[in-house]
Amino acid sequence: MNDVRGNGLANGRLQADKRGENREWRSATSGHSQSPISSLQSPKPMAKHSNIWEQVEKPTLLLDRARVITNIHKMAARAQTAGVAFRPHFKTHQSAKVGEWFYEAGVRAITVSSVDMARYFAGHGWRDITLAFPVNLRQVAAINELAHRLRLNVLLESADVARQLGRQLSAEVNVWLKVDVGYHRTGLPWDDATALTTVAWAVHETPHLKLQGILTHDGRTYAADSPDKVRTLYGQALRRLQAAQQTLRGHGWQAAISVGDTPACSLVESFGPVDEIRPGNFVFYDLMQLNIGACRQEEIAVAVACPVVARHPARHRLILYGGAVHLSKDSLREPGGRPIYGRVVRPEGHGWSPIVPGAAVVGLSQEHGLVEAPPELLETVKEGDLLGILPVHSCLTANLLGRYLTLDGEWLDMARF
Repeated sequence: MNDVRGNGLANGRLQADKRGENREWRSATSGHSQSPISSLQSPKPMAKHSNIWEQVEKPTLLLDRARVITNIHKMAARAQTAGVAFRPHFKTHQSAKVGEWFYEAGVRAITVSSVDMARYFAGHGWRDITLAFPVNLRQVAAINELAHRLRLNVLLESADVARQLGRQLSAEVNVWLKVDVGYHRTGLPWDDATALTTVAWAVHETPHLKLQGILTHDGRTYAADSPDKVRTLYGQALRRLQAAQQTLRGHGWQAAISVGDTPACSLVESFGPVDEIRPGNFVFYDLMQLNIGACRQEEIAVAVACPVVARHPARHRLILYGGAVHLSKDSLREPGGRPIYGRVVRPEGHGWSPIVPGAAVVGLSQEHGLVEAPPELLETVKEGDLLGILPVHSCLTANLLGRYLTLDGEWLDMARF
């Protein structure tokens, strides 16, 4: 396996040579020894119902396969056109079957958010995985086991953790330094040269660890209110990553750059000197991305089918079997400040309609969803009917519901830990 550290400088540190510097690292990420497709079980039989909505008895996550596959191919094409590696985050869908669609689109390297998720996808044939979460020292045995099976990348932001991890490993693990460019969730401050070089030296001096580069998830873009704001934030993040990269170069290390937020990956015209992108939410998109301007309504690929269990016309309310344990409590603010937890669509053929104007989920309890309904919706919906809810945050909604029903009638299981 190639190592981006190379051997150009003393002590194994890297020579700097502009954009050609990470060619070896890029080629290393393209290898894949076993096809995930071959490791999957045969698909479940197609449903015998004439209409997909007829199968729904309780809150059910519907998945539009055609939209998902289109979203995958569009993002893969963006990466290819830009000349960057595409390592999509699988935490959104958490499904071996959906992973197969990525493989068919040419993806060979993936991102996950937990050790358990890494083990699940490793069990389905993936052999190049980035664990995009700070190392949990209580799971080093599992990390070591994974490192013996595949090319494993981990995130570090502590010299002490680097040393403890290295002492317990018996297989090579690649390291990305987690860098904070302004989101302030975790990571080394982009402008703290001492912190960056301290951790880099610890990685360099610790057996079984190899420095690959610097990585960030700039979650600030999820709060952006326009595509232009996303692009502005991306430009700022990129400048900060380049500054961190220059800090490491000044001490002899070469470092690739990896970024990973769906809004920026969907909207920026150029990724600049970035080497790798790791978006995840784009596979389904959701109302948050629609609100930002990162997607069109026609690209949202999941909806929660919910039975109507009560009507309250005097209050302009419909009550759904579909609450916080199904949709999550992530919300968007309307212009007046009121939170909403989903937008309403109606069954339409084997899919769903455009968003119903004026209809939204305005309240949630554990199992209940309260829909504010305009008169035309109230007049045409009765108890026992179904409505679809486009989620605010599809990652959490998918995780809560645990499996998908495709519009062509196939149940797709998700990883359950």
